[in-house]
Amino acid sequence: MTKDVAETPTRPASGAGFVRDAARPVLVHSGRMPAGQMVEPHSHPRGQLIWAMQGVLRVTSRGGVWIVPPSHAVWIPGGTDHHVTTETEVEIRNLYVDPTLALRRQVPRCAVLLLTPLLRELILRLAALSTDAPFDARRLHLAAVITDEIEALAEAPLSLPGAHDARLVRLMRHLRETPDEARPLADLAALAGASPRTLERLFRAETGLTFRQWRSRLRLMAAIERLERGQSSTEIAWSLGYRSPSAFVAAFRTQFGRPPQSFLQG
Repeated sequence: MTKDVAETPTRPASGAGFVRDAARPVLVHSGRMPAGQMVEPHSHPRGQLIWAMQGVLRVTSRGGVWIVPPSHAVWIPGGTDHHVTTETEVEIRNLYVDPTLALRRQVPRCAVLLLTPLLRELILRLAALSTDAPFDARRLHLAAVITDEIEALAEAPLSLPGAHDARLVRLMRHLRETPDEARPLADLAALAGASPRTLERLFRAETGLTFRQWRSRLRLMAAIERLERGQSSTEIAWSLGYRSPSAFVAAFRTQFGRPPQSFLQG
């Protein structure tokens, strides 16, 4: 994963997320970002759908970390503190939905969503149009179809739960910075300043996962970033500490329902 936040070059957030205008219900921000850059921490009243047409993004909030390959997008409810980091060079098409349209209220939290081919084309169509003035009938219809699609998107298991306890936060930071770390929890406990039993209890209480499950998911999310960079399953398996390439492929298929090399195809 990318370097620590304190060392990462930052850029300001797009102003589109702060616009309150029901006459322009869905706004688009397009652009390119180099690898290793971060959009500074912020929140905005509009809900946001972040999509990297190319490259991989990492979205972080107090609730966890979300990895976003091109086959997926991440939904961020309005008012959610978050920041975005580029794992590779990316080309983005972000949507900002006016707060008068309260989408995905049944699960009001950040979520990685599997994009449909239809929504990809709708995003590109809206991005090609001007959204500076109140929408005409064509744009309003396009925005209505887009919001219907966002509401119906299926959630994908690409989140890594965060924590509040400072001891757990320290350990998670270390593991995110070194996803190939292979030492057992008993050997890592000193980094957190707590006993292995306490840390295991904290993992279950704050993430709903055991330490082993959390670290396995971390490695698989790191694997997605490396797939996007063009690494082979064999390279990824050895670099992330798997026993063999076949063990990596089996773990990946179990978590995501498809083998690594076909995952980014959507």
